[in-house]
Amino acid sequence: MLDLVWFLLIGAIAGWLAGKLTKGRGFGLAGNLGIGVIGAVIGGFIFRLIGLSAYGTCGSLIMATIGALVLLFAVQVIQGKR
Repeated sequence: MLDLVWFLLIGAIAGWLAGKLTKGRGFGLAGNLGIGVIGAVIGGFIFRLIGLSAYGTCGSLIMATIGALVLLFAVQVIQGKR
């Protein structure tokens, strides 16, 4: 149960950080949480793909933030093509 709480907290922070880095503000609590959680999954996939591991809270936050940035970049590319 505590692992789930940490996962959601790190996801919310990662979503907020990704929003700050891409557009200068967050997406609200639900948006930050969604972007961060999906970003954590994407970040984990990318890290495994290139042979990296994230250790501890700081490593997880970095991994989730990178994944969230990749997600936001992909969304911008898809929206730009419409």
